[in-house]
Parts: sequence; structure tokens; C-alpha cells
Amino acid sequence: LEVQKQVIDGIVEGCKQAGCYLIGGETAEMPGFYPEGEYDLAGFCVGVVERDEMPKPENIKPGDLLIGLPSSGIHSNGYSLVRKIIADKGLSYDRYEESLGGVLGEVLLIPTKIYVKDIFKLKEEGIKIKGLAHITGGGIPGNLVRILPENVTAVVEKDKLPKLRIFEWIQKTGNVPEEEMFKTFNMGVGMILVTDEENAQKVLSLNSSAKVIGKLVEGKREVKIV
Repeated sequence: LEVQKQVIDGIVEGCKQAGCYLIGGETAEMPGFYPEGEYDLAGFCVGVVERDEMPKPENIKPGDLLIGLPSSGIHSNGYSLVRKIIADKGLSYDRYEESLGGVLGEVLLIPTKIYVKDIFKLKEEGIKIKGLAHITGGGIPGNLVRILPENVTAVVEKDKLPKLRIFEWIQKTGNVPEEEMFKTFNMGVGMILVTDEENAQKVLSLNSSAKVIGKLVEGKREVKIV
């Protein structure tokens, strides 16, 4: 019952952060399929947007800026690699990691940041966002490229990304190449906005955690980490 309470409390908090409602669901009991004490949790969210308010790739131009909203941790991607590193090194999730300032398992399970209110606030202020890239599986290169038009290259400056100690720990402990880190993890940024310079300044004035992390230039449709 304690696990069920924690799960429901987490779902309720997530709904509050996203400004949405939990309108249904089911609990499937499949004895013999799930071992005792284990469970599977899945969910989805449906939203509606007016067609004329959807960001249009054709509005994205060279000279536009990339604004990163910081992540809270590794979010929901990269756990397979993390588990492998921990297993290979014979580490415990209950181990206190001095470099992380906390228990390893607890740091890894910091809840994913939900950006709904951040984006809605910008919309309410009339700020024009040309594109949004949610940095999930595939990291910055795999997600940012999806919103780029042809003949536009996104240049992301890695020195401008927020520094999260968990990524430094993963890279060092697992001896993970930097390229693989960027293709697997969000590397400190959970959402990337594309705006022109004027609107970028407005975003920065409204959101103190937002930061310019790069820009768009002429070139082929790709993401460069420099």
C-alpha cells in the first residue's frame, strides 16, 4: 500500500505541474506474469493545440538563438547504460557518492522536470517561440534536428550547458565517450527553444534559469556540438 500511495502521489504532483487532469486508468492484475513485489507503470497524456498556433519549421532561420531550459537530472532516458555501468563496477544504489552529494539511487531517481508552466508563461507574455525540442532519447543531436528546416545547422556550445554532476559521474565512472554521452543523455538541458534575438532577451528576463546555449547558421540540416 505504501508503494501505491507513493505512485499515486507522484502522478498527482505530475498532473499539477502539467496543469492536466487524471480522468481514468486501470490496474491490471496478472498473477504469474509479474513476480511478487514488482509492477509495471505506464501512462500517456493527450493535448490539443490550435493549428495556427503550432510552431512552423519554415519560420526558423539562420541567426536565431537556442535557449536551453535546465533538466533536473537524467530524466527518463539513459537508464540502460547507467544500470550497466553500475553492474559492471559492482556498485550499490544505496551507496553515498561524495561527488554527487547524495545517495546514488536517489540522485538517479530525481523526478523529470515538466516544462508546461514555463512554456505557457512565455505564451501568455506574447513571446514568439519558433520551435521547441524536448530532449529525450537521442539527446540534443537526436531531438533538436527534428525541428530544423533544410539548410539550417544548429550549433550548440557545450561550455554553455548547465553542469550537472550526475553526467560527470556517469562519464568518469563508465569511461563513456563524450559523443555517446550527448547521444544518450540530455546533458543538463531538458527543453530547447528557438527564438529570434529580440524574443530571446524576453525569455531570459522572464526565466532566470534559461540560458542561450547556441545559435542557428546556414548549412545542412544537422546539430553540431562544439
